[in-house]
Amino acid sequence: MSVIDPVALAQALIRRPSVTPRDEGAMGVVQEALQGLGFNCRRMRFGEIENLYARRGEEGPNLCFAGHTDVVPAGDEAAWSSGPFAAELRDGTLYGRGAADMKGAIAAFIAAVSEAPAPAKGSISLLITGDEEGAATHGTRAVVEALQAEGERIDHCVVGEPTSAAELGDMIKVGRRGSLNAEIVVEGVQGHVAYPDRAANPVPVLVRLLAALQARRLDEGYPEFQPSNLEITTIDVGNPAANVIPRRAVGRLNIRFNPSHTGRALSDWVEGEAAKASAGFTGKVEAKVQISGEAFRTERGAFVDVVAGAAQAVTGRRPVLSTTGGTSDARFIRALCPVVELGLVGATMHAIDERTPVAEIRQLTDVYRTLIRRYFETFR
Repeated sequence: MSVIDPVALAQALIRRPSVTPRDEGAMGVVQEALQGLGFNCRRMRFGEIENLYARRGEEGPNLCFAGHTDVVPAGDEAAWSSGPFAAELRDGTLYGRGAADMKGAIAAFIAAVSEAPAPAKGSISLLITGDEEGAATHGTRAVVEALQAEGERIDHCVVGEPTSAAELGDMIKVGRRGSLNAEIVVEGVQGHVAYPDRAANPVPVLVRLLAALQARRLDEGYPEFQPSNLEITTIDVGNPAANVIPRRAVGRLNIRFNPSHTGRALSDWVEGEAAKASAGFTGKVEAKVQISGEAFRTERGAFVDVVAGAAQAVTGRRPVLSTTGGTSDARFIRALCPVVELGLVGATMHAIDERTPVAEIRQLTDVYRTLIRRYFETFR
């Protein structure tokens, strides 16, 4: 087996413009590299999404690395200093969509596996999806459900999201807040503003309902979590006329919540408030709630210590254990095993001129190689 250059592999991945849900050959690049390292690779397609589960070894423990090859759109390509999918190296920095989030980390882990000696006992696996930046219904969630049905065992997982804040390894994620989206639709009766008795205005009903939801202080925080927050994201009426009472008003909100709550309990609360708002209103009030992930935290223990210790051994800094930020596919993987996230600095992810220093890709490779070695020394 040959040693893989993480920078060259990252370039090869970036040159595949795999904007969700398109794959554009990115999964094939990963599969070719892993097959060359002796991995048994399974392509798992759900809907239009390409996924890959690869494993080398048959015994436990099974250490898994999870990541995604899909990326967000480039935006205004003319604003980039070089093509967003050109994977240009300039002044010691790799430019391109996915350099930080998270093709660079995928390349670093595969390179680390190519350099690390195979454990005497145990397995290494990779769960790579093409649906993390999209709806996330046909990606990791579907793969996890399939692996559970088959009885596949994964003991611990490292997700390569760009968790570092300012310097590589200064932060790892040991949990995430949950996320809930709600669309509130108020249907009234359209009419002339001079004859309100002939109409049922949905706007005041929606405004009062949103104000009631916003007024509740959800909690004061939770150990290692910030307070939960509810944010109103849009109010849409679509009424161009000044003298018409509209028929319909729609509001949307998102709740990011810590383990003080469950998605079901918050959903019941939103739906209950909507029911109260409909009292005495001749129209209809409906709350459509979608829970995209529950809050979770991986407890401090040997696995977290291995990941944090590997980062400190290579970078010289002890990482902060954090639960901040948005959601990630860790919310699905937690159903299989304890999960921790560790990756590159995320300052430029999703931005024009997304980039990461070449030195950091190589340093992350060293971190992952150290992590693999320490993991199999600890869990035998």
